[in-house]
Amino acid sequence: MTTESHLQQAYTLAKERYAALGVDTDRALAQLSRVAISLHCWQGDDVIGFEDPGRGLSGGIMATGNYPGRAKTPAELRADLDQTYRLLPGQHRLNLHAIYLETDHKVERNAIEPKHFTSWADWAKANGHGIDFNPTCFSHPLADDGFTLSHRDPAIRQFWIEHCIASREIGAYFGRELGTPAVTNVWIPDGFKDTPVDRTSPRQWLHASLDKVFEKPLDPAHNLDAVECKLFGLGSESYVVGSHEFYMGYAVSRQKLLCLDAGHFHPTETIADKISATLLFIPELLLHVSRGVRWDSDHVVTLTDELQAIMQEIVRGGYLDRVHIGLDFFDASINRVAAWTIGARNALRALLMALLEPHATLRELENSGNYTRRLALLEELKGLPFGAVWDYHCLTQNVPVGYAFMDEIAAYEKNVLSQR
Repeated sequence: MTTESHLQQAYTLAKERYAALGVDTDRALAQLSRVAISLHCWQGDDVIGFEDPGRGLSGGIMATGNYPGRAKTPAELRADLDQTYRLLPGQHRLNLHAIYLETDHKVERNAIEPKHFTSWADWAKANGHGIDFNPTCFSHPLADDGFTLSHRDPAIRQFWIEHCIASREIGAYFGRELGTPAVTNVWIPDGFKDTPVDRTSPRQWLHASLDKVFEKPLDPAHNLDAVECKLFGLGSESYVVGSHEFYMGYAVSRQKLLCLDAGHFHPTETIADKISATLLFIPELLLHVSRGVRWDSDHVVTLTDELQAIMQEIVRGGYLDRVHIGLDFFDASINRVAAWTIGARNALRALLMALLEPHATLRELENSGNYTRRLALLEELKGLPFGAVWDYHCLTQNVPVGYAFMDEIAAYEKNVLSQR
């Protein structure tokens, strides 16, 4: 019997097990195939970008490790992304930062234009990818003191306002060109390392700056605006201007998307519970799926209970059409293509596990007050043959099944990465 036959047989048996609980595995796989995960470009080159590759990271950003093969050109980065997409079931997006522009001369960040990103649009169009976008408010001389949109100097604030305005226009350009709206997400590193005396003024300046950034209406068919909070960062351990409370209030009052990063909260705090709460008041959410380890917020995503809880909340609440899922981590200590692939496949696997729950039965048990059976069923699901369904999905999507994706990454490392 061939391996393919074994996989199909295993899926048939798994399908029967799930059907006994009222779960249609074919329907779950059809739903999964329509979900697009936004891969973050910065995993491939350690957040260096192409604006000034000789400049080091600053503004609360740090990539550790020196694994060989880092992408140093746009062509190399796109090749690494192509390899990653070939290892993922489904059709997925790209999350791009402003410092990944392509130009033969220096362009100030407040002067970037769509013409500096046409190669990215052409590549995405040829490969069926949507693109999301981010202004880059770090690793720049005007951000070295830790403040951008909330800077005490109005001239510096104006520079970053103009950069964010330009970034929104580029997001809208991608949306028009690719036929799918770009989520343009504003994250800034602003904050104090030690305890400040005046917590109010920076937040007033940030509030006013954001209003200027978003002053021009853009067609939501092309661009969706998001703002991202953080509890603390490197160099802002004691005070972050853009806290969760600040951006929650801003997103609700301005009806913007709120970006929740899984690594941006207290180590014991999960973003899963925040999804249903925030979606009562804002139109859509952006999630940056990451893995926090102690004080670092950006480890490769693994199949943790927290990741499963996030995906369960999206599916159980019926939020798949209101939540944009992106990845956000960077690890320079391991093969970067593998980091992308492992993280993305785990996000998809967790989502499939959520789609394979008998939601109607679980709701009925809960609503009837039968918490004993609810607990028993939730625990029973953990032992069901989810892996057979995932393997079958990979098989039918013509991507490597199981650990076999590492064989392709090893070959790519030998033939491509090691030559750089």
